[in-house]
Amino acid sequence: MTRVQWRSPSPLTLVVATALLVANVRASEDLLAGEMLKRDGMHGHHNPHAAPLLQLNETEVTMYHAPTPESYYTIDWEGAGEGTRHPGLILTHIIFMCLAFFVALPIGIAMRSVKHAGHGFVVVAFYGLCALGCASSALYRKLTPNMYEGSVHSSHGYMVMLLALSLSVIDMLGVIRRIISFWKSGDKFSLKAFWRSTILGRDPDRHSLGPEYTGLVVEEPEEFEESKITLSPIRESGDLDPAHGDTAQWANQVHHHNRRHYRHQSTASDGTLFGSSSPMRSHDKIHDVKGSLTSKTVLLPLIGRVAFAVLERSLVFGGLAQVLTGIVIYTGGCRENYINGCLAHLIKGAIFWSYGLVTFARFLGSFSELGWAWNRAPNSKSVSAEFVESLVIFIYGATNMWMERFGAHAGDPFTTKQIQHIGIAVMFCFAGLIGLGIESKTIRNWLAASTFASVNSEHAPEDTMAEPPSYAASFNPFPALVIGVTGAAMAAHAQTYLFQVEIHELWGNLLVAFSVLRCFTYFFLWLGPPRSILPSRPPTEALGSFFLACGGLVFMFSTEEVTIAAMRRGRDDMMMFLNVAVAMTCFAFCWTLFVVGFKGWLKTRSHPAVAFPSSA
Repeated sequence: MTRVQWRSPSPLTLVVATALLVANVRASEDLLAGEMLKRDGMHGHHNPHAAPLLQLNETEVTMYHAPTPESYYTIDWEGAGEGTRHPGLILTHIIFMCLAFFVALPIGIAMRSVKHAGHGFVVVAFYGLCALGCASSALYRKLTPNMYEGSVHSSHGYMVMLLALSLSVIDMLGVIRRIISFWKSGDKFSLKAFWRSTILGRDPDRHSLGPEYTGLVVEEPEEFEESKITLSPIRESGDLDPAHGDTAQWANQVHHHNRRHYRHQSTASDGTLFGSSSPMRSHDKIHDVKGSLTSKTVLLPLIGRVAFAVLERSLVFGGLAQVLTGIVIYTGGCRENYINGCLAHLIKGAIFWSYGLVTFARFLGSFSELGWAWNRAPNSKSVSAEFVESLVIFIYGATNMWMERFGAHAGDPFTTKQIQHIGIAVMFCFAGLIGLGIESKTIRNWLAASTFASVNSEHAPEDTMAEPPSYAASFNPFPALVIGVTGAAMAAHAQTYLFQVEIHELWGNLLVAFSVLRCFTYFFLWLGPPRSILPSRPPTEALGSFFLACGGLVFMFSTEEVTIAAMRRGRDDMMMFLNVAVAMTCFAFCWTLFVVGFKGWLKTRSHPAVAFPSSA
């Protein structure tokens, strides 16, 4: 047998072998990481575990996105198209359309809500401004080459205008119907009565009340035009004095709706927590409400008025959508690979922006007739604001669960980014469903059934069967929870560049701030539930609405295309973006204050308000 003698390798051989082994391991890691990134659908230019880049890598950007083409903006303001510049025409279009949708339209809606005689003139002004804006736009497109193929800005604008015309036609049909009813009534003709009942659509009987009762008759509220203040005075003796003097005195001191003298069922009330011996007789009232709502003569007109009010107010948000699409078309953005991310940021950011403005309007006193202004609802038949918030959140989540796969091919695996966004959509869906369940009086009654099953309501003291003070309002934290978690998640969203990380952190933290402040609102209202029908205006809502609107605006600023354009032009400064967002939010809040204040001024002019002495 031949014996093999082992010889130790030389030092040079060891060094070469070690180098080859390290190189092989690193190559395997790079290959594995490359395969993972490719499989994970991160476009190959973003490693979520790598540090964000400080400088823009143009070569990498052009590998996954086409170069940004010339646009109307570059032609008008950067001299890209000499001889075809017409910035004055586009500015004229912008001014006229903004005056139409953000000045004339809100004023017209406010005037219509109080049936003001000048409503028709404002409607004419609205259509006149729209006609001037459309004419200047048509002339601009005639004189300027088409820089954006497949633009939907004009078609969407005409759809919004068609909706506005349809609502105006419905208004005119209502006037014609009232004229026919007036002539068929056989009453003695009076120009004043004809004007009030047919043109303005006012009920003449309502204005026959004395001035001391005027403020207690709600002027067909903005949304439902059905709410009435239903406070019922209950004296300790159980008897009511029918004398006019006592009734008038009560009407002028309605602010003293003290729990000892007045009982009022709120929108959050379960109703069944009152015993059969309770003065409210809640079961009878529930049956009365159900009977009145099932009547076709009441239900169908109510549905029509609600639908008309919602569509009329949606025109303002349609104007906002036109502003966004107009900016996109004019600057040449949201093309090819950018379009999905662009749409997601603009749509969702606009929702948060609009939600913030509506929340601020609630703080100012809008929707107080529904109990949405952090007040005691005058009408127990209206739903709570938290119910509407939960419904919108549920619908958003239920639809976005399936929309996150837009752009993916059949058989493609789920990417990390898709799983992140689908998880947020699932949270929206089921958290909204929980919020709807909490706002359901039927479900709350089921949850309280075990309490009544363990006691004899006939022998229980009345105060133990009464609703707790917290039932005067809705304390539903799930809408705030959803927005807060969304903000916290997006603040931790991995991005390619440091500037993109910072701007996502900014709007994410703004949404978290809104969530925290909304929870503070619930905390303070839990300690002292609203007892007045007047708006309570909690300061936490003023701050929270500002953070929410500002966060939505920064959300729209954080699109990949905008951040890359800012880095190219040396505008990637966080302070600049934040200051612009704060300035625009303050301007929008001033606009909201003007609209809400103008509507309140109109109401005080048409209906003198009851004097509410200070409760201090």
